[in-house]
Amino acid sequence: MLLFLLLVTSCAAIPQNLSEKMFTFPEATGTAHVKLTILKQDFNALTVCFRFFTDLTREYALFSLAVPSFDNGLLFYKNLNSFAVSVRNTDSIFEGLDFKLNKWHSVCGTWSAASGLAQLWLNGEPSSRKLSSTSNINGPIIIALGQDQDSHGGDFQAKQSFVGMMSDLHMWDYTLSPCEIRKYMNDRSYANGNVLNWNSLEFQIKGRVLIENKQNTCQ
Repeated sequence: MLLFLLLVTSCAAIPQNLSEKMFTFPEATGTAHVKLTILKQDFNALTVCFRFFTDLTREYALFSLAVPSFDNGLLFYKNLNSFAVSVRNTDSIFEGLDFKLNKWHSVCGTWSAASGLAQLWLNGEPSSRKLSSTSNINGPIIIALGQDQDSHGGDFQAKQSFVGMMSDLHMWDYTLSPCEIRKYMNDRSYANGNVLNWNSLEFQIKGRVLIENKQNTCQ
């Protein structure tokens, strides 16, 4: 009985304050990722924001939320020359955003079932608003950072994996206003996510992913 309790404890996700920390994904792999834990399992609107840094010149997944009926329940994916946000397997492609390698980028994506519209913000600049899904996202939900779930919780491919650093991930169960998004982009007194909160994040690291201090520039 004691051994069972120890095993359960070792596998449980305990909330951690990752302020001034980042996840480092150091290599292309079909296994390594960060699995996130959330309580809420039914959404009619979402906003997800995070910051990332990479030198990848191929396609890769950043944030993958899957449910049994849709592997791309909510997916943030970087194509060669565009970004994609997929909601319930409905892709919205965002072209012409100012993206450069070897630079920190702040990303926010919003979606609402009421309007069916999805939008991506990159470094404070909005994309066009595009039609996506008009249906709710219903669990059970599995969220993975750094991999694309091609099935519920698995079927990762190294060629789609993220290599780089990621930080300041938050998720809300509503669409943030443009003003709130710009506060996040500028890192100025923004509200923490009420679904995922970087300062109290429940997660499990699978494979070689590191937690490191942010590499802040000295003033």
